[in-house]
Amino acid sequence: MSQTTLPNPDIISREPEAQEDRPRGRRSKRGIAMAVVLMAALASLGAGDRIWRSNATQAAPLPPPPRVTVSSPLRDTVATTTILLGQFSAVDSVELRAQVGGILTSITFQDGQIVHKGDPLFEIDPRPFQIRRDQAIAQLQTAQAKEVLTQVQLWRAQQLRQTEFGSVETVDQRAADQHSAQAAIDTATAAIRDAQLDLEFSRVNAPFTGRIGAHLVSVGGLVSGSRGGTGASTLMATVVSLDPIHIDFDMSEADYRAYQRAHAQGAQGAQGATTPSDDVAISLDGDGRFDRHGTLDFIDNAVDRSSGTIHVRATVANPDLTITPGQFARVRVPIGLPAPALLLPAATVVPDQSRQVVMTVASDGTIAPKTVEIGGLHHGLRVIRGGLAPTDTVVIDGIVRVKPGAKVTPVAGTIALNADSDSE
Repeated sequence: MSQTTLPNPDIISREPEAQEDRPRGRRSKRGIAMAVVLMAALASLGAGDRIWRSNATQAAPLPPPPRVTVSSPLRDTVATTTILLGQFSAVDSVELRAQVGGILTSITFQDGQIVHKGDPLFEIDPRPFQIRRDQAIAQLQTAQAKEVLTQVQLWRAQQLRQTEFGSVETVDQRAADQHSAQAAIDTATAAIRDAQLDLEFSRVNAPFTGRIGAHLVSVGGLVSGSRGGTGASTLMATVVSLDPIHIDFDMSEADYRAYQRAHAQGAQGAQGATTPSDDVAISLDGDGRFDRHGTLDFIDNAVDRSSGTIHVRATVANPDLTITPGQFARVRVPIGLPAPALLLPAATVVPDQSRQVVMTVASDGTIAPKTVEIGGLHHGLRVIRGGLAPTDTVVIDGIVRVKPGAKVTPVAGTIALNADSDSE
């Protein structure tokens, strides 16, 4: 019986591994080679991109400096003024109160209308006052009749005294009766005037031309009256005058001192100075148009200790009656003599936190900011009170395209006053 030779298990297990190791080694070497080739390609692409970018950067030209319009500040003579907030008040304001009592029978106006001096407004039932007047007239007639009788009696007593049928005492008595009768006439005459006055007071007329408010009593209501304000009196309406009208405002102590100094210099005629005008300009709508004018005619006699201000008042013409007491307005008040000043367009001044800055251009075209002190507006231009020289070159257009230290291309421009614009 023949024996079968079995294969060695170690040989069987190692041979396949050896067979598989040979292809895997070839594949790994091939992958390494491909990776090296790919990295080289990427490196060459990166270098080419850098070269392209460098060439592109070198080829692009730098942008030119921005063009801006520049000019030196405009010089003009400007009066020193201050802008204050004022409130209008009536020159005359009256509360219409009844001076006699009675039933209100008529109201002859519309609430809020313009009334003229002497126009009838209210009427209180006049019949009781007519009766009193008629009684006073009758008393006068009685006193006059008695006075005639006393005159006759006195004449008779004097005649009897001359014939010695009368006595001196009788003549004196008749003379006294005659004087009493004359006094009764005077009393009756005064009573007539008093009754007539009450009758006139039963009609309430407008004391001056102005605007009347709403009526505070109604027809048929009982009103109380008191002549001379010695007792209770019914308030019936109010009337305020409109033309002219006052505007009241408060001036700071510093502005008041400047106003005083300017007037003192003008009064002394220092260096040809003239006294500043008391004319004030008024802007009703706050739009910068000071198109109304008034005359400063009152300054209070003391500075308010709590606020450090002094009360000032001006009188303003109001022929069209459009201004109403209680309205607010801006008031431009002169507090100094006219003096030369530098002017720039208002948009040229740029606020920088608590400072005001203008952009100037140096001789080499570099932007150099300057802090300035500003004033009000003068014919549409901003007054520069300090920080700027007349020879400075200022950017007046294109300011949004500049920044400090940058270069610009300046183009000469001009600054002109706006004759249609008022000063501030």
